[in-house]
Amino acid sequence: ILLSADYSQIELRIMAHYADDKTMIAAFQNDEDIHARTASEVFGVSLDDVTPDMRRRAKTANFAVIYGVSAYGLSQQSDMSVSESSQFIDLYSNRYPGIRRYVDQIIAFARANGYVSTLLGRRRYIPDIESSNRTVRQFAERTAVNTPIQGTAADIIKLAMIAIHRLLLGMKSRMILQVHDELVLDVHRDELEAVKDIVRTQMENAATLKVPLKADSAVGRNWLECK
Repeated sequence: ILLSADYSQIELRIMAHYADDKTMIAAFQNDEDIHARTASEVFGVSLDDVTPDMRRRAKTANFAVIYGVSAYGLSQQSDMSVSESSQFIDLYSNRYPGIRRYVDQIIAFARANGYVSTLLGRRRYIPDIESSNRTVRQFAERTAVNTPIQGTAADIIKLAMIAIHRLLLGMKSRMILQVHDELVLDVHRDELEAVKDIVRTQMENAATLKVPLKADSAVGRNWLECK
């Protein structure tokens, strides 16, 4: 049978770690719905009063921030106008000041050093950060913001895969696929519970962040059933 295990919102968790933002860290430590929490913070309502539309807008904004999206870019990804998107980003920055601080600091670091790195020290050089072409420079700035987050996520799952592989030696089950933050394993039924425990434990302990890592799993006869 197939076992699919994926990290829950790992990029936002890494963002919270880098930004050292107390509100976002507390939300993950309390195992809250981070998109609902963002909507609650930005719209100034209680968690119980967050509507599906508010949550949807907050979810779009959460991931847009990871990619350094502008107000115009956010308006293209949502049903908000450019002015609404600009206002939303301002409110977002006020409620999550650590994130704005991280964005400013990582861009400044990239300008000063010509590269950014993941939490484990893997570097990406960004020479275009000094480009005189505004469009090229802005793309480089977005790359500088995003690389430590997505790169760290890639590093973490690779560490988990190494640990899982070692613990599966001698068993009949095998890891067969990695897709972004998800692992797919071909599991013999008599090993299912043991493999589920191995996978969850190693994924959630592959790195130590200021927020907990969380891995969810599902079982099915094919990948679609796992979804």
